Amino acid sequence: MANTTASTAARTSLSSVTLEVADLDAAGRFYTAFGVDTHVQLRASEPHSTGFRGFTLGITVSGPATVDAFFNAAVDAGATVLKPARKSLWGYSGVVQAPDGTIWKIATSAKKDTGPATRRIDEIVLLLGVEDVKATREFYTGQGLTVAKSVGGKYAEFAAGRAGTVKLALYKRRALAKDLGVPADGTGSHRIVLSGTPTPLTDPDGFTWQPAA
Repeated sequence: MANTTASTAARTSLSSVTLEVADLDAAGRFYTAFGVDTHVQLRASEPHSTGFRGFTLGITVSGPATVDAFFNAAVDAGATVLKPARKSLWGYSGVVQAPDGTIWKIATSAKKDTGPATRRIDEIVLLLGVEDVKATREFYTGQGLTVAKSVGGKYAEFAAGRAGTVKLALYKRRALAKDLGVPADGTGSHRIVLSGTPTPLTDPDGFTWQPAA
């Protein structure tokens, strides 16, 4: 029996992210204009949700000009600016909220451009805001995910399942909300579904998973 459990857990990996949106057509137009439509899936649904949904999707790109290109495309398509794009100790970044409510952070570690702006995404990370990073990290390692980076009880990052997929990471919920510039309080559905488990499951912070298609 133990061998069966280990085999099942080993197959767990984040294969796709589905956002639940009220207006499927409008969300499709926004994400196409934003330039991330091939990285997320959309599902028409409007479960009860208020305030911070407890996660962000982060885009990592090559330089400030490319941050600006994605940031401006999102705003032009209807996103709300939560934090204007600007330099920081860690690089250059900005935060926007899509019309469906999903928060996106666009960032680069580079403080200067080495070439013209592109529309190339180097990496997308799904950052879950959790109450106890260590406990949730242990939950996911128990499901078969491999920890790629861990900073005590503050942050944990898992190895990507395959090239081109969204990477999963954990951060303290209140710290994540502060970084995004929003209040940490929120109730109801996260309005996001993760795919990649052999059977449906819910993690300690209420994020739901479904089997990969």
